[in-house]
Amino acid sequence: MCHDHDSRPPAPPRRGDVAERAALTLTAADGTRFAAAYAAPESTPGAGVVVLPDIRGLHPYYVALAERFAEAGLAAVAIDWFGRTAGLPKAGTREEAFAWQDHIPRTTPAGIDADVVAAMAALRERHGADLPVVTVGFCFGGSHSWRLSGADLGLAGCAGFYGRPSLVGDAADRAHLPTVMLIAGADAATPVEEQLALAERMRSAGAEVDAPVYEGAPHSFFDRSYGDWADACRDAWEHVLALTDRVARA
Repeated sequence: MCHDHDSRPPAPPRRGDVAERAALTLTAADGTRFAAAYAAPESTPGAGVVVLPDIRGLHPYYVALAERFAEAGLAAVAIDWFGRTAGLPKAGTREEAFAWQDHIPRTTPAGIDADVVAAMAALRERHGADLPVVTVGFCFGGSHSWRLSGADLGLAGCAGFYGRPSLVGDAADRAHLPTVMLIAGADAATPVEEQLALAERMRSAGAEVDAPVYEGAPHSFFDRSYGDWADACRDAWEHVLALTDRVARA
């Protein structure tokens, strides 16, 4: 599992006021209704973020992360994976006891893409059709964020923590969007060498790939409770925000 149930994301290096927080129900093109969490800054955002969670779906960690992005001046929507197989979560987010093991195998790239497109539309409806949008994912979501560098959904860039190259697959050979791969140097789930090899494969396809390795950092280091990795968390934020700054509208 990517994070403990009580974990929460670290604060961004730049912080402003959050103007709006909301629980949303979005509808994908295939008619699937799914849960999402929205947050927007007080200032006009130059870019938007679709947050792709880990295997747990819309956990409170990702609701909080959407708010952290809003603090950093970005509009954000964090999505749930499981509208097609588990319906809407009764509490708005997935609870600790949610049986994600039964539902993750039933997700599909096509369904994930449809949900990402719906989240992008929700951001652009609120902040303008010209809003550049990037994905930022974690573990399962990090893998799919990297995969989306090879897609044509209208994204401006992709970033992911602790992804699995096997879930990216042949999309790596179509990668063309600026991509950030945030790699935990002591990741027990996926060898660093496999992630660096994926970065080279995506570069060969034409994508610009930023792939910092945080030596000694464990899988799920991006957590405010990890005092030992506070510097890594700050640096990871800087790499993600460099991507959003790069693609932001003037």
